[in-house]
Amino acid sequence: MTEMTVETSLLERFEAARAASIVLATSTGQQRRSALLAVADAIEARSGDVVDANALDLANGREIGLSTALLDRLALSLERVGSLSASVREIASLPDPLGQTVRGSRLGNGLKIDQVRVPFGVVGAIYEARPNVTVDVACLALASGNAGILRGGSAAERSNAVLVQIIRSAAESVGLPADAVQTIDDFGRDGATALMQARGYVDVLVPRGSASLIETVVSSSTVPVIETGSGVVHIVLDESAREDWAVDIVHNAKVQRPSVCNAVETLLVHAAAAERLLPPVLDRLAASGVTVHGDDATRAIWPAAVPADEDEWATEHLSLDIGVRVVDSIDDAVAHIRRFSTGHTESILTEDVATAERFLAEVDSAVVMVNASTRFTDGGEFGFGAEVGISTQKLHARGPMGLAELTCTKWIVRGSGQSRA
Repeated sequence: MTEMTVETSLLERFEAARAASIVLATSTGQQRRSALLAVADAIEARSGDVVDANALDLANGREIGLSTALLDRLALSLERVGSLSASVREIASLPDPLGQTVRGSRLGNGLKIDQVRVPFGVVGAIYEARPNVTVDVACLALASGNAGILRGGSAAERSNAVLVQIIRSAAESVGLPADAVQTIDDFGRDGATALMQARGYVDVLVPRGSASLIETVVSSSTVPVIETGSGVVHIVLDESAREDWAVDIVHNAKVQRPSVCNAVETLLVHAAAAERLLPPVLDRLAASGVTVHGDDATRAIWPAAVPADEDEWATEHLSLDIGVRVVDSIDDAVAHIRRFSTGHTESILTEDVATAERFLAEVDSAVVMVNASTRFTDGGEFGFGAEVGISTQKLHARGPMGLAELTCTKWIVRGSGQSRA
């Protein structure tokens, strides 16, 4: 296999990815499944190499002062590498999206028309300190017949290099082009800039990372962007919310993995339930090391909270911090969410069916839940095997993006000599 080197120009890599995408578009579902299974086997076989490379990235990250949240996202233990392999196998088990008929009909003149799923072609991804995204994006792209060009950032460069080499070798071992997966990390920021400007070579670009990274890609790219968003995520405790559910769900949503975008950042509590629910919920959080940032009403009930300023409600902590506010009604809760939410995920805990249905109808986020932890907003949890990202925009894809979201459609028209009058 020809290895990628820095002597290979960016244009050559873009052209190679485009050429590979043509091969992938005409590959069979079985070929692509075989490639994914080869990737899963190779990740397992080389898990030690992956962890060793990641240890160097982690050491460098600590030296340059990466935040705790970024270090957590960067870290790959043997257990996490095993989860990556399992997710690749799950992707391989999913139905092939290519060629699926979305809709079709036969016209009165005898023409048969069908709208079918086809690959985008070349999918680019720009992300930071997340080597799991290297596997997720590359394998979802392969499974959906797309080539992938990855810019994973300097923080995870060693981890990404090993993972990309594994994926390229596995694809080539089953007869698919190695150039179906490319990394441009060795070109640094120049590579990211070129990727954003690679219109004509790259069909769609997905950014994943901080709000500033996403905003940079959205504002600078000439390639169409599917925007993923930061997660100022809310849970609302209605006056009818069960105490045991409130304690467990809020704790899970904040503590289980605080560094990810579906972790809860703001808790809104109905005034009629505040004295009943705040003490047990916040006591459980505090016992796990969570710092509570509360408004005046919250601090009157639970004095250990630190004062919350107005900036609190727009903050994505990605840490063991949470903002807590008492609201007078569900109207107030919905108004707060409309003002401060990033459109990612919101959940309400309630025993009132009418309130639940109203919340589902009135809250306009990518995922809206009732009586469940926001941590379930995840491609793996939704049964997609993995995700390219969680889209918070409203064009083409919204919410966790799996195989179907990496396809577009084209119309197939079959005739028997018809001409238009």
